[in-house]
Amino acid sequence: MRFRLLAGLALALAAATAAHAKPPVWIVRDADSELVLFGSVHLLPPGLDWRSRPLDQALAHADDVWFELPIDPATQAETAMLAGELGVWPAGQSLFQLLPPADGARLLRVARAYGVDPAVLDRLRPWLAEVALGGAAYRKAGATEGHGVEETLSAAAPAAARRQAFETARQQIDILAGAPVADQLASLRQTLEEMDQAPDEYLRLLKAWMAGDLKALDREALRPLRLASPSLYRRLVSDRNARWAEALDLRLKGHGRTVVVVGMGHLIGADGLPARLRALGYRVEGP
Repeated sequence: MRFRLLAGLALALAAATAAHAKPPVWIVRDADSELVLFGSVHLLPPGLDWRSRPLDQALAHADDVWFELPIDPATQAETAMLAGELGVWPAGQSLFQLLPPADGARLLRVARAYGVDPAVLDRLRPWLAEVALGGAAYRKAGATEGHGVEETLSAAAPAAARRQAFETARQQIDILAGAPVADQLASLRQTLEEMDQAPDEYLRLLKAWMAGDLKALDREALRPLRLASPSLYRRLVSDRNARWAEALDLRLKGHGRTVVVVGMGHLIGADGLPARLRALGYRVEGP
């Protein structure tokens, strides 16, 4: 009940403090191309008015729409299969065995608070346990898969617009599962601390996203990972942004209209795609 109230409060605050604000877009142009960048928080509670006119206009005229992963049932099924293959401990190993007593106690407390079976978490490697806990936090705050940003925008794009993806399910799972266990544990520990001590973290992120507050988004979404594990931050954010910027540079060397929808954290700061495209000499309008 507390999280339902918090979710409603967050939506009211987003409306009250940014009545005409929407999540930001960046527009990249050259002589014969236009590329619109939009940052997603992936899952949303129902009833949030987050789509802006510039985004909808760009989507309506898009020749192609890019996502992190293909938005289709086959990719969802493959992701689930790979998570089962690469995210579950073999017999005789478990997450609680790996954790120091204090971290194990916090994991147990957080799991119970967010309605996640500790026995299920115990079978998961740290990266997948963190994914499972993050999903529970979304659900408890009222966000649902039925209100996914990527699914909504893919459905809204013209049928003729090509759907493109930066990564395959295998590539994305390998990025997570291939991280050193020490880095996985550092990130999991940070997430447990946030969920334990700041249960409204997602709602603060949502409010910052709706207001287009890039400093707050960096503070809520990126800074904790940078501090907890700089090497994992490079693996999950910086290195992927560099590869994606190369792909978008190649796309801009062609012609046409493109919309790019990726996690909001990939668009912020000196590592973000807008900054990287500016560094390549493109004119980028936006925050």
